[in-house]
Amino acid sequence: MVKFDVDGAQNVEVSVKIPCEKSLKEQLVIMEEYTKVHKACADAPKEVREVECLKVLYPRMFRSIEPEDLIAGRLDFLPIGFGCVTSLGGVGHYCVFHKLREFQSQLTDESEKKRVDILYDYWLEHDLKTVYCREVLTQDTIGRFIDCNYPLIATARLSGMMLDYPKLLEKGIGGLKEEIEEKKKYSPDNSFYEGALGCLNIFVKSAEYLCEMAKKQMKSCDPGRRDELETMCRSLKKIQTEKPETFHEALQLVWLYALLSGVINYGRLDDYLGPYLAADLKNNRITEEEAYRYVHSLWTMIENRRTTVNGRIIVGGRGRKHPEEADRFLHLAMKAAKNCRYVEPQFTLRLDKDTSDEIWNEALDALGAGATYPTLYNDDVNVPAVSYGMRVDEKTAEQYVPFGCTEYVIQGQSTGTPNVCINLLKILNIFMNEGIDPMDGKDKSGGFPLKKLEEYQCFEDFYKGYQGFLDYYLDLSVQAQYHSYDVMNRQVSFLFTSILTDDCLKRGKALLDGGVRYLGGTNEIYGSINASDSLWAVKHLVYDTKKYTLKELHQAVLHNFEGYEAVRKDCLACDKYGNDLDTADGMANDLYEFVAKGVRDRGIRQGMQYFLVVISNNQLNTEWGNQTAASPDGRLSGMYMNPANNPQGGADKNGPTALLNSLSKFDAKYHGGSVQNIKFSPSMFRENREIIKQLMKTYFKKGGCHLMVTVVDKAELEDAVKHPEKYPNLIVRVSGFSAVFVNLAPNVQQELLSRSTYDEERFGIRE
Repeated sequence: MVKFDVDGAQNVEVSVKIPCEKSLKEQLVIMEEYTKVHKACADAPKEVREVECLKVLYPRMFRSIEPEDLIAGRLDFLPIGFGCVTSLGGVGHYCVFHKLREFQSQLTDESEKKRVDILYDYWLEHDLKTVYCREVLTQDTIGRFIDCNYPLIATARLSGMMLDYPKLLEKGIGGLKEEIEEKKKYSPDNSFYEGALGCLNIFVKSAEYLCEMAKKQMKSCDPGRRDELETMCRSLKKIQTEKPETFHEALQLVWLYALLSGVINYGRLDDYLGPYLAADLKNNRITEEEAYRYVHSLWTMIENRRTTVNGRIIVGGRGRKHPEEADRFLHLAMKAAKNCRYVEPQFTLRLDKDTSDEIWNEALDALGAGATYPTLYNDDVNVPAVSYGMRVDEKTAEQYVPFGCTEYVIQGQSTGTPNVCINLLKILNIFMNEGIDPMDGKDKSGGFPLKKLEEYQCFEDFYKGYQGFLDYYLDLSVQAQYHSYDVMNRQVSFLFTSILTDDCLKRGKALLDGGVRYLGGTNEIYGSINASDSLWAVKHLVYDTKKYTLKELHQAVLHNFEGYEAVRKDCLACDKYGNDLDTADGMANDLYEFVAKGVRDRGIRQGMQYFLVVISNNQLNTEWGNQTAASPDGRLSGMYMNPANNPQGGADKNGPTALLNSLSKFDAKYHGGSVQNIKFSPSMFRENREIIKQLMKTYFKKGGCHLMVTVVDKAELEDAVKHPEKYPNLIVRVSGFSAVFVNLAPNVQQELLSRSTYDEERFGIRE
């Protein structure tokens, strides 16, 4: 059995979690009860076990209603419990072992500490991710997410589910119960239907619990707050059985269901909440200011969940059923994003050629204020791209929604969780070193036969050899991805999520048991531009100009360029991606298409509807770079790698137009999301608005699929490194997520500082 560190971190956690409201003793009791029920239900259908375990948690895990809350629902999470993603607790029936040990360290009673040891030992055999790791990880080729010593890392999670919230609103909890009961008549022994009804009963009890909590607060509050709590109570009572009629009722229903399902993304809120908002405003049930306060409260509730890379709210774009009403919500959301300046929600604007200048200007206003939101997605490119990549018609593709670090799914119809990540640069290093990772001296070839460098007589042979080695790792990646679904399905049904995912109720099956309409997946790729720039350096310096032999270049790299400074200078001087050069850009595109097509083809052969690369970044480019040796592009050992689809920090020398031209060259139909970052100085962005707007519009016309914008002064970032106490609210775009700059690790801060900041000088604008 392969050894791995069960106590290792499972995900990126930049946002500081809000401490649990419950006492240590109460937390321990809940975890013991959960474990007892899990053990007692070992021989029951997985749906029965899931519901019984959820009953231990809900409504018990709800926190108090805060004085500023306008909708009800805050949750605590324990080191043991049930969930979909590691951002909130864990996956399926989970134990987060390092957090359980942290919890144990807070206890003073030795008998209580021993009780924790018993829990720890039980979950070593039953934690879903640990079960997956035992079955999939290898000694040297596949590591546990996020063990950066490996070229490929894998995990089990159900990230990015975007539920069919319109169906929830249309039917309400009562209507969903009726639908399930009707289907159960024809399949009385179906344990999925029984479990689904059990979950909806948990929803009702949770709404009752929150309603009672609000009533208690009414006894000791001022009249204004009492009115707010009365509205909350009315909505909580209504949604237990009936479908919503008002904006507040709709908002409360969606929010509470999302909490109980463990889902941390919210889809196209403008389209499905817009009609309720517009009707309330038209009938004078609420004012514009009251509506804004509800949206602002939602922003705060999402921020307080602290999921770092999630909390997606999507507005705008093609395929909305209620565009006029949706825009009423959109405008309020733009205002909230600008005013709140939180790191979450990941507020997203879908644009197309028909998007009004009013909406463009609102977006630029928010970005100019330093909000880092909205992130911008180009529907004119993305809709046909999703149609091709996911093998669906364009009408279906119009319902694409990004989540996390920009992965796409079809709202309410697909899963596309990224359960594998691959480091293209580390694989190149291992390939050039005959299977040995220069970073730690371990053989990571997996037995794949590799030739000696001197046997490659031309670049085409060298490149083909690297592609063959990549193929080996791509085979491993699709197997690891698909197996994650098998392990999760054996353990759990994700019942709350399945209820609102097509076609689970129709088929009578949980989403990973054959219920989901489109079973997809995504493979996050890292170091792709470092790898392509390295390939170009090899081609130019070894085979085109013959300045060095391949072995000489490799020796310089192995020595981290120490004593080979002239070689490194030549490597750095080679053409680099991000400068609108056919040379380096062409190599980057060729490598991208090889990997992207290879991943997609393997997913289809495996039986998935789609399996697509995501050119992503969530600070893993820095952490993985720290464990990746020097490379022929001139990058030093342990240095951060390029972020997502952007050049290595500072490599773009030809200005913003050249950078965006390079970014737009990748054909979007081969990927399932690609992060594109650009950073402007505040003076350039605010004082040259029309230039910025036209730059972005031109980029989108030329095929750009996406843009994430940070408006910040580099000098301010540099000062924040030295004096973090002065900048508690300085927000930056890391890549797939935003963060408070001073909360980032020093190595991540340095990677951000290395990226070009486009100011008047870089634009060629003179005073």
